[in-house]
Amino acid sequence: MNRQDVEKTITEYLKPIFGFALKRCKSVHDAEDLSQEIAIRAFRALLVKDDVADMGKFIWTVAHNMLSNYYRDAAKSIVGVSIDEVAELLANPYSEMDTDENTETIHRLQSEIAYLSKLQRRIVIAYYFENLKQAEIAREMGIPLGTVKWHLFEAKKELKRGMDTMRKTSELKFNPIRFHSCGINGSAGKKSPDEFFRSALAQNICYCVRNTAKNMNEIADDLGVSPVYVETEVEFLEEYGFLQAQKDKYIVNFIISEPTAELLTMQNNMYKHAAELFANDLYDELTSSGILDDPDIRCSQTDLPVSLNPSPHADRNFILWSLIPYIAAWSGEKLRDESISFEEVATIRPDGAHNIFHASVVPDEMILPDDYVHMKNWCGPMWNSNGEHILWQIDSEWSDRGEHYGFQYQEDAKRVLSLYKRELEERLSKDEYAWLAERGFIKTNGDYDGQFKSAWQIVVLASDEIRDKLLAIGERIKVKYQTDFDALKVPYAKAVLESVPAYLRKVKEYELQFVFHADGWFLLHCITTLLKNGKLKEPTKGQRKSSTILITNV
Repeated sequence: MNRQDVEKTITEYLKPIFGFALKRCKSVHDAEDLSQEIAIRAFRALLVKDDVADMGKFIWTVAHNMLSNYYRDAAKSIVGVSIDEVAELLANPYSEMDTDENTETIHRLQSEIAYLSKLQRRIVIAYYFENLKQAEIAREMGIPLGTVKWHLFEAKKELKRGMDTMRKTSELKFNPIRFHSCGINGSAGKKSPDEFFRSALAQNICYCVRNTAKNMNEIADDLGVSPVYVETEVEFLEEYGFLQAQKDKYIVNFIISEPTAELLTMQNNMYKHAAELFANDLYDELTSSGILDDPDIRCSQTDLPVSLNPSPHADRNFILWSLIPYIAAWSGEKLRDESISFEEVATIRPDGAHNIFHASVVPDEMILPDDYVHMKNWCGPMWNSNGEHILWQIDSEWSDRGEHYGFQYQEDAKRVLSLYKRELEERLSKDEYAWLAERGFIKTNGDYDGQFKSAWQIVVLASDEIRDKLLAIGERIKVKYQTDFDALKVPYAKAVLESVPAYLRKVKEYELQFVFHADGWFLLHCITTLLKNGKLKEPTKGQRKSSTILITNV
């Protein structure tokens, strides 16, 4: 058959062949290897055959023959077989050398081809598997004939070296890691981190080069997978800035934290003590000063249907759910160390993202104190501005918004701010009200074409003056406890920086600037502290969709 017809035939059978292998192999990796061998064997055979009466029968005969080889348990010796002989065997599937004794040799050689460089691998496959002449390879690849000959010569040496080497694998082959959590500091692009790290392979590639740069083959050996799969994933991760190239080696370009029980306990105690100082004073001043009655703190949240008459003011507990974390995050900005800027440590990615990515790996069994505060379903603080207003929010275990905003937040936030601005001046469309209501931002009552009322369910700071008054309260309290905060932070920061590779410490130093400010752990501990001492009450079921969301002026 001519090459074009053979290629078309094999392409049509690729998916059924993989399905055949997947049902019969012990792992996906083995199925991929077996299906590749079946396709290659059938491809080479069809190139020299013109009398195949039943193509399906022929393909499945080849498949079952290769499956029989896969099922053989006895390892076959490779001693005494030269690399040249096996290379010729690969090129001719019906050679007299193609016996059971040499099947394992062929399999080993096929595996070793994956360890060649991309260019050498292409040349070897074209020459031995596709039966192209060296001059044809040079012409198709646009390289000199001498370069093809040199790479074939070097490839033979590399294959011989690989066949004589017992490849070692690390523990990752048997005990792959899984990211416990991951997130970003900054803006997301068109892709979310889930798209980069949904596979265990991507996570483990990054993990195995978290401290030391390694080349493709070293990564493949660590993970016990073919370098072909590693190569594609590494190039993708490097393109988007998650890996950094160092000549022919790669090293991770973000912090993968592996906290110990001791470090997490230190962290928990630090935030617990800081929150007890700050959150209690903040709550007491907010509730005793009368500021919560200021008409510029607006919220018409209600668990009941919206009244067609003027809406009542939301209860204080609900308002505090938004104000306390907001003030904790944004107050005392002049007290925060700003020696390292975001631009110095953030990565600009091809999809438009500009952020710092981070992930953590936590042992399955870790003994933590009974009072350890776990971060559950937490996302934020998040904020977005339209130049006039800021939408600020947290998503947590106490909110109920269905799927968390995560990386959808930016687009939703832009729309909310746009609709809020318009709704101040005119009625929105029925669909726009429905969209806001579904997300807990607004409630409506009445007939849209008749008597109709809408009420924002979130907290709105309607003037610069009220915003500044609230933040001034938080700043006074932070100034009061600044010495205590510094004493709590110094040993923790030292321990954290010692756990981070030297080349990434500046990134961590930047993030440590936000401790006790726009820091999710600090905000979480402020909330849990006030819940435990009974000052705050959990939001009602009807409030959960709208809690910890706030709109303020820029």
